[in-house]
Amino acid sequence: MSDRFDVIVVGAGVAGATAGYVLAQAGLEVVVIERGNYAGSKNMTGGRLYGHSLEKIIPNFAAEAPVERKVTKEKVSFLTGDGAVTLDFYAGALGDPQNASYTVLRGVFDQWLAGKAEEAGAVLAAGVRVDELLVQDGKVVGVKAGEDVLEADVVILADGVNSLLAQQVGLRQELHPHQVAVGVKEVIELPEQVIADRFNLSGDEGLSWLFAGACTGGIMGGGFLYTNKSSLSLGLVCTLSDMGRAQKTLPEMLEDFKQHPVIRPLIKGGKLIEYSGHLVPEAGINMMPKLFSDGVVMVGDAAGFVINTGYMVRGMDLAVASAEAAAKAVIQAKEKGDFSAQSLSVYQQLLEQSFVLQDLRLYKKAPEFMNNPRIFNDYPAMAVSLMTDLFKVDGSPNKSLLAKVNQSIKRVGLATLLKDGLKGVRAI
Repeated sequence: MSDRFDVIVVGAGVAGATAGYVLAQAGLEVVVIERGNYAGSKNMTGGRLYGHSLEKIIPNFAAEAPVERKVTKEKVSFLTGDGAVTLDFYAGALGDPQNASYTVLRGVFDQWLAGKAEEAGAVLAAGVRVDELLVQDGKVVGVKAGEDVLEADVVILADGVNSLLAQQVGLRQELHPHQVAVGVKEVIELPEQVIADRFNLSGDEGLSWLFAGACTGGIMGGGFLYTNKSSLSLGLVCTLSDMGRAQKTLPEMLEDFKQHPVIRPLIKGGKLIEYSGHLVPEAGINMMPKLFSDGVVMVGDAAGFVINTGYMVRGMDLAVASAEAAAKAVIQAKEKGDFSAQSLSVYQQLLEQSFVLQDLRLYKKAPEFMNNPRIFNDYPAMAVSLMTDLFKVDGSPNKSLLAKVNQSIKRVGLATLLKDGLKGVRAI
């Protein structure tokens, strides 16, 4: 392997592999360095890829990529200890090519995408940990991995949410607990037909299901379930700053979640085949670091590009789009022979023109809105209480619908409910 490249990409997740693919297609010499033994071995996600940004780069990618199921069903549940109120939505239009999303298993999908980068001409160096960035006269000029030194005109940091390399060169500060969440996930194997029957799925259709309330013991966070072809991805995510007041550890919460009356029958007979944990960016644009400097740019999770609105979690489509923008900026810098921060600022301009920064700004108040304990305690209890009153018949004189609604609202108060509702409308 040469020790001199046009570009070094650190990290072979979806962002890093996409950057490697676009750069190699443009004829640049690029190496993608992955510390895991293979691309995706260190990566974790709930399991859903919104495909629009990758479709733009690799048209009809889903025809050959190892995607699991196309998501056409959406569910959001508010949980109490033994109850649930669920919004259940189905639309075939969710599977249309221009807006399709897919469940994926990163250990498989990332290998495929890294393979596409290799096919385009990128070098993939797996099992290599980058220890530090090489800096000369204030400019990043390469990386050091053990005793090996690799030089490049530009280094693209796609090394995940806790990018120590970005901290080394001052692009970002140490993460704060309120900016990140910790997630745990199990992949539970079940026969394909069992999954189709239990979730009422046809063909390659899939389901995305998010949960709030008792699954996290009432602290800020939530649960998720995604259907794969012959497995389920089930897990929890909790904001790190709230974990200090949790009554249980996250693995204990996950065990309780699996025993909830709504979840238990769905995973019955399943076999645990994978368990993982990871940090997740949570603060959206409020945690966005300085994105570039002389000889270096940041993409994907490293740049904090994740959106969580409570009913939708996005990260991979932003990672792909940011990687494409970074690659295009580097290609322009190569044409000019100028890899200074000013030259690489094209990256910021491209992000401003794309959905990446526009969507992040649109949902900039979502993290603040989600930091409301009533969302994870009072409102799930209120919803379950109201629905129980609506459907319960015990022989006592019944009450009007308005009386039952008023009784449930008393739990939080009408003024508080309206205030939170208005804040939610403005945030998401």
